[in-house]
Amino acid sequence: MVFEHESEYSSQWATIQSIAPKIGCTTETLRKWVRQAERDQGRRPRLTSGERERLKELERENRELRRKNEILRKASAFFAQVELDRRPK
Repeated sequence: MVFEHESEYSSQWATIQSIAPKIGCTTETLRKWVRQAERDQGRRPRLTSGERERLKELERENRELRRKNEILRKASAFFAQVELDRRPK
């Protein structure tokens, strides 16, 4: 809506100030939505919504893999110690 009516106002901010009350949100909320839409459309640098979601997913997966590796390291050390204790001296 902001992009469609932008030409009718002197600036994008003026457009946002006009539209925000009409749709029942604050100007700051609408401004953030507009900025994210611009990123999603490639008009602004930074991550798109899809890229941000994928990054969160990869970070979650990375944490899980690190946790599993730590468990495997501890289990390996435990079983190595058990094996050493079983050997005759």
